[in-house]
Amino acid sequence: MAKTTHLIGSDDAFAAQLQAFKNSIGGYASKLGITPDEVAAQAADADYFSYVLACHEIMRNSAHQWTDWKDFARAGGNPPPTGVPVATAFPPAVPEVVPGIEARFRALVKRIKAAADYVESVGQALDLEGTEQNGPELNTVQPEIDAAINGTHVNVLWSWGGHAAFLDMCELQVDRGNGKGFVLLALDTTPSYADTALFPPAPTKWTYQAIYYVGDKRVGQWSNPVSVTVGG
Repeated sequence: MAKTTHLIGSDDAFAAQLQAFKNSIGGYASKLGITPDEVAAQAADADYFSYVLACHEIMRNSAHQWTDWKDFARAGGNPPPTGVPVATAFPPAVPEVVPGIEARFRALVKRIKAAADYVESVGQALDLEGTEQNGPELNTVQPEIDAAINGTHVNVLWSWGGHAAFLDMCELQVDRGNGKGFVLLALDTTPSYADTALFPPAPTKWTYQAIYYVGDKRVGQWSNPVSVTVGG
């Protein structure tokens, strides 16, 4: 049975881990040789990453709303369920930190785990110990994907769904509305993919789907397809 890494992979989970560590380290810092300045620096990293993540989610949702509203404004039909997009409101800003939050946290965790007074119970209190993890049902595992226009390309957003220890790759396919149907876009091992194909001159719907691999074989089910309108 695989054991999860002490550093959680997804952005949301990593942000939660940084906050959990920030909220718990105070009672263990001196024992583990962590200085007050290091405690403060990690807290700043945790708060800034949470802020960036919140802004990213707001912009992502706003982009989807405006895309839906743009399509409705152009073509008519039924209005999107979210209605007219509203002005974006961001959370209160927090002090910016130097990029490289994950690398700094990894280095800090490595020092902590090498400390003479470190024991597993301390690691559990600081959310640094992995847990035993059951693998997914490979016959039914299914990626959840999304797609969003980012400037001159489409970001195809996918993740391991918490099963990175048991999966090897994600196959992405695209249907560019040219009569060819779904064709291979990429065999990707790093979550999220930038489709840099040139946009067509006329508005065209591009549709994406994905499926996981173990070894060189597909496993589970194709994702639900997602579409964006590009070009024009």
